[in-house]
Amino acid sequence: MMIRARGAIAVQVVLLVSMAIWGLNITLVKQLTSALDPSTIAMLRMLVASATLVSIWLVRRPARVRLDRRQWAGLAACAFLMVYLNQIFFTEGMVRTSATNGALLMALGPLVSALLAALAFRERLGWVRLCGVALGFGGVAVIILGHSGARLAVMGVGDLLVIVGVFSFSCGGVLIQGIARRLDALTISSVIYALGALMLIGHAGLWGAGYDGVLPDSAWLWFLIVFSGAVSTAIVNLIWNNSIARIGVARAAVFLYWVPVFGAAFAALLLDEQLGWNHLAGLVAVMVGTYLGTRSRRAA
Repeated sequence: MMIRARGAIAVQVVLLVSMAIWGLNITLVKQLTSALDPSTIAMLRMLVASATLVSIWLVRRPARVRLDRRQWAGLAACAFLMVYLNQIFFTEGMVRTSATNGALLMALGPLVSALLAALAFRERLGWVRLCGVALGFGGVAVIILGHSGARLAVMGVGDLLVIVGVFSFSCGGVLIQGIARRLDALTISSVIYALGALMLIGHAGLWGAGYDGVLPDSAWLWFLIVFSGAVSTAIVNLIWNNSIARIGVARAAVFLYWVPVFGAAFAALLLDEQLGWNHLAGLVAVMVGTYLGTRSRRAA
């Protein structure tokens, strides 16, 4: 019993550190969007992430598995949702909003994940969760519209894109919970990010700056790309996918509460962004809403 408790504490510590890295990543991506094209950022980050995961896979060499058509289709769908769409909407959104707003809007992750998991696995929703939905989205409205002089046509577009990115990532997480019954997390992550990187390469060639677009011209920008791709994306997502396989997407999503906390803190510390009362009120509303939205029926 004591060994099991220590293992649970270790998992919680690892997930908490991972959420801190994800919060820092929001600030790093915001810095990159001021110097590079969003599609270029997404492509380079995912290339680094896929190379990192494939390298880990080759070193560890998990048990050989043969993927059937259904598994390939599921992994391709996850790559489209969690890598391609998520990165496109996230980077485009960060161009149009602040790192603070992006971090706080990421707090919708647990709520969206819990609701999608409830729908996918036919879990009944009670009034407590529905109240959590209303409170969570109310908090988002406070974040978006609470700034003095905020204009929905400009500011709201970026915030909306970030929300769509959160939704697409959560949809992929629900799919992974089913796929992880037969595949290990390392194989899942490696295939997903390899396929997603190929999708983003095609996107950059067709709609982005292209392969001859502006690449990072300083060692600092390359460091941000490598850190964001290898650590924030590859390693942390590997931890995330493994957590989903072990405890389910709804329970793992509880730790996403900490992403906006760390993200807002890093934005204020590194980018000198000001935190207003609307950020605090929106954060409290979203976190309370996500707490209510992720509670099980028995706990409620």
